[in-house]
Amino acid sequence: MMAEYHVGLDVSLDETSVCVVDQDGKVLKECKAATEPTDIAQAISIYADDVARVGLEAQSLSPWLYTELRALGLPVIVVETQHMKAALRAQRNKTDKNDARGIAQMMRMGWFRRVHVKSHDSMQLRVLLSNRRLLKRKFLDVENELRGTLKAFGIRIGKVSRGRFEARTTELLDGADPTLRGMVISMLRVRRMLWDECLKLHALLVRTVRDDPVCRRFMTVPGVGPVVALTFRTAVDDPHRFSRSRTVGAHFGLTPRKFQSGTIDYDGRISKCGDGEVRTALYEAASSLLVRCKTSSELRSWGLSLVKRRGHNKALVAVARKLATLLHRMWLDGTDFRPAAV
Repeated sequence: MMAEYHVGLDVSLDETSVCVVDQDGKVLKECKAATEPTDIAQAISIYADDVARVGLEAQSLSPWLYTELRALGLPVIVVETQHMKAALRAQRNKTDKNDARGIAQMMRMGWFRRVHVKSHDSMQLRVLLSNRRLLKRKFLDVENELRGTLKAFGIRIGKVSRGRFEARTTELLDGADPTLRGMVISMLRVRRMLWDECLKLHALLVRTVRDDPVCRRFMTVPGVGPVVALTFRTAVDDPHRFSRSRTVGAHFGLTPRKFQSGTIDYDGRISKCGDGEVRTALYEAASSLLVRCKTSSELRSWGLSLVKRRGHNKALVAVARKLATLLHRMWLDGTDFRPAAV
């Protein structure tokens, strides 16, 4: 029988611990290599022809290592972090060497949960979304800091439009202490810069969505805008990796937890597993559909009936879960939203 080897990689920023085991679990090699694809491949080169699986934990370097090691011909698998953490917890001593050994044994036994590694285009668009979100949050942080700081000196900005905020604040500072005025002017400059750059990224996002037929199809659903459409598209990446559209909501943590042991059996709150940004985007789309959108549809009518029976918050979660199912099915079928057929 042909020998079969399994490799575990415990990746850190500079060095990666490597462990190779055979089909019986015997450790054949343990070493460290620089966290570079070519160095890792070189460390296991004598076993490369008979390697069945190479496992590493999902983390920031995983997409890069996965892509490069796959290109070198290695059967790499990225393992879900929470599942790996639970499997390795039984070890008495936590070291990089022991973790690599544990990962190798997981590969041998098949006790792992595979993570889908997104394509280069999806990863790039997710960076666009995260950068836009970061600038917007920092902009709001600076604006709120200004409001709170000036209240201590009796200066209340009050309700004012975003475009009038800077002029209104400067106007209220007339006659103020020069030191205070200088500090606030500096913060206003930072606020203006953050907002200008955030608008540039948002414009890039809108152009990307406009040129993407899948995102345009998503936006035929009431409540789904450019940000929600692109967030969902990049998170799913490949719609065929879900065998059933109904499982997409569970993948993003929008289904209740289940606990059953002996005579105890109950459902808890939603699991909140998976990508939290997608969950938030779907929740906001559901809120827009039920509260702001006035276009009638079977989906909105169903959601409003849930509001009456189960309350507003539970209805929003249910509609968000339904949106995940609906968007996935529209993607697979290539159809636009039909208001009377949900």
